[in-house]
Amino acid sequence: MQKLIAVFLVMATGLLAQDRKVDPTWLYRNASALREYHIDVSNGSCHYAPLFGEGDLESRLPQSIARFGVLTVDAHGACQTVEYPRLEELYFVRDGSGVVQYGDESHPVVQNDFTYLAPAVRHRLSNPSGQALHLVVATVRIPPDTPLSQATPFVVANLSELQEQTVQGHPKSVLYKLLIGPRSSTRDRINAAYAVADFFLMDFAPGGTNFPHHHEVAEEIYLVLDGEGQMVAGGGMDGVEGRHPAKSGDAYYFRANCTVGFYNQSEPALKAHILAIRVFVSMPKGRE
Repeated sequence: MQKLIAVFLVMATGLLAQDRKVDPTWLYRNASALREYHIDVSNGSCHYAPLFGEGDLESRLPQSIARFGVLTVDAHGACQTVEYPRLEELYFVRDGSGVVQYGDESHPVVQNDFTYLAPAVRHRLSNPSGQALHLVVATVRIPPDTPLSQATPFVVANLSELQEQTVQGHPKSVLYKLLIGPRSSTRDRINAAYAVADFFLMDFAPGGTNFPHHHEVAEEIYLVLDGEGQMVAGGGMDGVEGRHPAKSGDAYYFRANCTVGFYNQSEPALKAHILAIRVFVSMPKGRE
């Protein structure tokens, strides 16, 4: 009888081990295949489509990124007012125009505008125009042990204000526009974030690359705005294997320590632009 019980326990353990799902190192999504998902800002004229985080099938995977997706506000529509005690948000306007109500202030936004919305400030997005407004929204968790400071002045900036620049450690064949970074920094256009390491735009020359690399304490998302090339996701024995065709609308999420990079196609005059966000993740305080 004891032998039968032992055999059963071994078999049951084996079945449980087979049923266990291994978390992926990276995720792929395409903006053209998104479905609407109802969140707190949603209503009949405000529609959210998730790429990663809440509303996605693998919502458990991002650690610090709560939501990353596309928000559409219909003509003459408006989203629900929200306020997050320990979440920070980033907006990037893809096309259209609208108004951000931030506390007691109202600020217009147009194509290629970007802004940072601090925690504990009520905000709302509306669209008084006759055309739909589309923007990329990133919502990021602030670690519970991070003290919050008084919100910095609200700023709306535009890509046209920024000069492209190289970044140390990356080839000159990719140029950067640094949009939003930590409140302790001075290198980005808006320096106000708690958990966001950087929110930036990459401009790849024909044949350009940012060279495959990894971040030990940060997760990252790449969204291809235009162009085509090869996305590096994951790594093989040489650390840079795992190339995947990438085109406009493709989005990749990379876990901390995952190899990440991009190779643009080499035909003359064919550039590629990628919007990216890198967010710090909490590391274990002790060994498992």
